Amino acid sequence: MPKIIPVPDDLSRPFWDGVNERRLLLQHCAACAKLQYPPQPACQVCGSADGLEWKEVAGQGHIATYIVIEDGRLNRRMPDQPYNLALVTLDADPTVNFYSNLPGLPPYQVPVGAAVEVMFEEVAPGQLIHEWRVVE
Repeated sequence: MPKIIPVPDDLSRPFWDGVNERRLLLQHCAACAKLQYPPQPACQVCGSADGLEWKEVAGQGHIATYIVIEDGRLNRRMPDQPYNLALVTLDADPTVNFYSNLPGLPPYQVPVGAAVEVMFEEVAPGQLIHEWRVVE
């Protein structure tokens, strides 16, 4: 499946630098102890901008739910349809969610509730992306 090549900006660069080091870094608010993803200029809970720092988290989670994309309109993904799109909740903070197509799982065969772990895939020279795979 074709992958999106990220173009980091000043806000997201620490996240993508971590991914390129095979580490999952999320913003952490020192004021309220909340993790957040995607990166934002201020905490989505308390609004603090000064207390945001980057924290490495374990790349473990669970599949909360999923859908199957059968008739998506993105030209670069049309040849791969149907494909899964799962909502993954992070074990370190279940209010933090990621989306993944769950590489290796056939459409409609997503085990909701299953444990997953982050994996990293090269999409361009020197550029990785994060995805999630089911833990056997």
